[in-house]
Amino acid sequence: MRYRLVLFDFDGTLADSFPFFAATFNGLAARHGFRTVDAADVATLRGMGPREIMAHVGMPAWKLPIVARDFIAAMRAGRSSIRLFGGIADVLVELDRRGVAIAVVSSNARDNVEAVLGPSAARVRHVECGMSMFGKAARIRKVLRASGVAAHEAISIGDQASDFECSRKAGVAFGAVAWGYATIESLAALGPDMRFIKVEDLLRIADDAAR
Repeated sequence: MRYRLVLFDFDGTLADSFPFFAATFNGLAARHGFRTVDAADVATLRGMGPREIMAHVGMPAWKLPIVARDFIAAMRAGRSSIRLFGGIADVLVELDRRGVAIAVVSSNARDNVEAVLGPSAARVRHVECGMSMFGKAARIRKVLRASGVAAHEAISIGDQASDFECSRKAGVAFGAVAWGYATIESLAALGPDMRFIKVEDLLRIADDAAR
């Protein structure tokens, strides 16, 4: 049975925002008093989950909402430079055409999400934004209620360990993408229900043999 609802993460899953994040990170670190990183650290950090990264750079959990707020504001000022990954717009059109309901659940701000989605926003039926990256489970459940789709008929797609954790808490399947912030190897170790190596692989969500 194919999935009837797909809940996409935004940054690193739909939007190619990692270069912007990397360019912004050290400024945020200097402002908020945690360790900066250099180019040599990036490969190591991409193999870590968000909590591990926070511990590595010495950022306490209580600072996360403040840092996230400043990152979102920086993106608001620079979002014209951020694009969807190549092929994402076509995938959203095709999933919609095949009758799969599309949602976006993101810790980013709604205006940033909709601006970067551009015309593709018309394909998205449900948008939930502005929560902590560790607080998506409640929003996933909210979308399930609004859509009338059972949890076993939905899949959450993301690029970080926190996306996997929240999917499991919400009782939905999780699909890991290979083009985001975290490496596919680190996500594969968590045991995702599906893996997507290329953007066009996302169309498997709508296949009767998806599971």
